[in-house]
Order: sequence, then structure tokens, then C-alpha cells
Amino acid sequence: MVGYPDRLAPGSPYPLGATWDGLGTNFAVFSANAEHIDLCLFDPLGKRQIAMFTLPECTDEVWHGYLPNAQVGLLYGYRAYGPYEPQRGYRFNPNKLLLDPYARRIAGELKWSDALFGHRVNSPRADLSFDRRDSAPGMTKGVVTDDSFNWADDRAPNTPWSDTVIYEAHLRGLTMLCEDIRPNERGTFAALGEPKIIDHLLAQIVICA
Repeated sequence: MVGYPDRLAPGSPYPLGATWDGLGTNFAVFSANAEHIDLCLFDPLGKRQIAMFTLPECTDEVWHGYLPNAQVGLLYGYRAYGPYEPQRGYRFNPNKLLLDPYARRIAGELKWSDALFGHRVNSPRADLSFDRRDSAPGMTKGVVTDDSFNWADDRAPNTPWSDTVIYEAHLRGLTMLCEDIRPNERGTFAALGEPKIIDHLLAQIVICA
């Protein structure tokens, strides 16, 4: 495919998921019993598979590969190859697109049909049968995201450890019954920024001091 090499570079087994570094994306997914795993790329609407690459490396049961030029917003999924032996608990079926369990974002809606099953639903052999239909058209896809954060405007508090107080609290329990917080924010992280909660935390520091 234009813009991509013919195969993936080895990449790294960690972190799991799709990790964009500004130049490309590292893909890593766990499977203890797969024989190999293919990375599938899709068009922006998620309707058409546009490329497929085999993850070239397996380290500590994590399959991984690095795709140069793979940018933020790219839609992807996996196809896993291995034994189809339901009696032994193995149901590998590469006709079925798999959503990355480590995906940080998901695109599309699941279109429920019996094509999503690895077996033929109405087969006389029930779940011991094998379904060869491609499930990708009805499956949601993972999305490559940018998880970088610009810390330029943040500064460490530089509080000496001798003056540091660690206050542990349950978010919901701390804020849910506070009448000074808007009802829709009670029990949420936004509640921690409310003046009443900040005053309470500062008071605990005075008590500890």
C-alpha cells in the first residue's frame, strides 16, 4: 500500500495496544496460543480493509510490530490464526476480525449478526462448526490515538517531603453528599476542583501539621 512498507519492523512488546510515536505506530497484543496474528488496516469509514500485515515478532506471548507512517486516526483490528479445536477450548478463526483489547479508542457501531460468531449458528454441529464469513463489516475497530501530553506549563510543587501530606480518599464518598457541589458533578473528578473540597483538603494539611 502507498505510504507503508511491505512488512512491519519488529517493534516492541510494550506498551500493549497501538502506540504512536510521531513517526509511526507500534502494535502489541497478547496471545499465548496464537500461531500468528495479522494487523488489518481499514479506510476512514471502517468499511473496507485496505491493508494487512503479519506481526513479525512474539516476545513473552506478546505479538508485536512497528508500522512506519501509521498516523493518529488510523482504524485497525486483528485476525488471529491458530487451532480451531473447541473441545480443547481453542477457537481461532481468522475470518473474524478481533477488536484490540488494549485499544484506547473505538470507532464504529457493532452491527449484530450471526456472522460475528466463529461457528455456524444453525449448523447441526452447533458450536463445533466453523464459520468462514468475514465479520469485519459488522465489527467495531480500534483507533490509533495520540496519548502524548505537553507538560510545558506544569511545574512540580517542589514541596519538601518533610512538609508533604498524602491524603487518600474515595472520590464518590468525598464529594457525593456535598451540597455545595452541583448535583451533576458530585462523585466525579470535576468535584475535586470545587472550592469547598479544596478548602477541606487544605484544612486537613493544617491539622496534620
